[in-house]
Amino acid sequence: MHTEPATLNAVAVPDWADRVTVRLVRPEERPRWRALMARHHYLGFRGLVGEALYYVACVDDQWVALLGWAAAAWMCRARDRWIGWTRPQQWARLRYVANNARFLILPGVQIPNLASNTLARTTRRLAADWQAIYGHPVVLAETFVDPARFAGTAYRAAGWQAVGATRGFARAQRHYVRHGHPKTVWVRPLTPTAPACLAAPFLSPSLQGGALTMVDWNALNWTGPGGLRSRLAALPDPRHRRGVRHELTQVVLLALAAVVAGQRSFVAIGDWMGDLDPTQRAALGCRRAGTTYRVPSEPTVRRVLQQLDADAVDTVLTQWLTAEAHRVGDALAIDGKSLRGSAHGDRPRPVHLLAALIHRTGQVAGQVLVETKTNEIPKLQDLLDPLDVAGRVVTVDALHTQTATARYLVEDKHAHYVMTVKGNQPSVHDACAALEAADFSPAGPDGGSRPRPH
Repeated sequence: MHTEPATLNAVAVPDWADRVTVRLVRPEERPRWRALMARHHYLGFRGLVGEALYYVACVDDQWVALLGWAAAAWMCRARDRWIGWTRPQQWARLRYVANNARFLILPGVQIPNLASNTLARTTRRLAADWQAIYGHPVVLAETFVDPARFAGTAYRAAGWQAVGATRGFARAQRHYVRHGHPKTVWVRPLTPTAPACLAAPFLSPSLQGGALTMVDWNALNWTGPGGLRSRLAALPDPRHRRGVRHELTQVVLLALAAVVAGQRSFVAIGDWMGDLDPTQRAALGCRRAGTTYRVPSEPTVRRVLQQLDADAVDTVLTQWLTAEAHRVGDALAIDGKSLRGSAHGDRPRPVHLLAALIHRTGQVAGQVLVETKTNEIPKLQDLLDPLDVAGRVVTVDALHTQTATARYLVEDKHAHYVMTVKGNQPSVHDACAALEAADFSPAGPDGGSRPRPH
């Protein structure tokens, strides 16, 4: 059985700020943590709700404070108003908010600023710990402080802000009952963009754990000037004017958005559009009808797409994706692939395509067919000629590590390049291997003033 010391004060621990640590409680320490919290916290302790983390603050090996984090409050008007999210967004994204359900400075501990220091240390590591244990991050911390007992000074000193008060209700099973003790609501964003991420029309890739490989839908220009809708306006409408309920640009925009989201059939596209919530439909420019926003049906999408010129639509989409990638500074990767299953009686060899892909999202910005009587090298210029790559980085594999390709990218397209060098070009490989760190700017100690090899 563990016992806590009678006192631990600033005189006994003069350099406590350098010696304090905050860590997760180990499984074998949970009973001790629960017993101390139940014994000394004014609310007692029966458990933490939902996903939960247990922390302890120590000076050397001595416990000085306990913190418990749990799932966010199901409903909190002050918090929800501060975030600005809708009710459907709240239900879907509440898991990205963590609640500081318990905080206790152990009896006998008298160290100045310990509470604010411990809170700050905990919030700095909270998102990473939540990601490691539960597979998703948290971007906002919340807590409720009883103003009759505490002023919230420690939370304010740790960077928290008060955003309002509760109405004095508590959840009891499936109902809410009034307890008559409103609490002050405090929040602490764990990332600078936390409120914007939680209230954005589409879920941010950073909340899905794939910021480097997924499309940030909120950053794409769907309906603004130069966006996808304005580019689609150039497409001729093949439909008869009578009976048209949805604009051509809106139907195609939603269909292409579904394709960017990974849908590969008309049924999947229709289901994806039907699952969009009102905020997402508004962000994609859907027409409002009363209290909802209309989306076309799957048969409508099917008929429209089957009548359009597929090459014209593909050109609009690739030009828009290229412009979006250029706007956010994404690099392009040049890669060639053979299409599995494309060989048949009249075509003994499979179809081979050379494509330009956006690094961050993997989306295809352009592609050309590589005929059977040639190879990828001369087709690279055909691929990049219609694309605006000025000022961007283009990466290629060893096959395209050619002097002519490098000159084309720099002189004609005004782009930068990263080329792979392998042993099949021994002179170039040996020259690269002989380079030292000082040959590259700005790695050199002279600030990059040495001439770089060509």
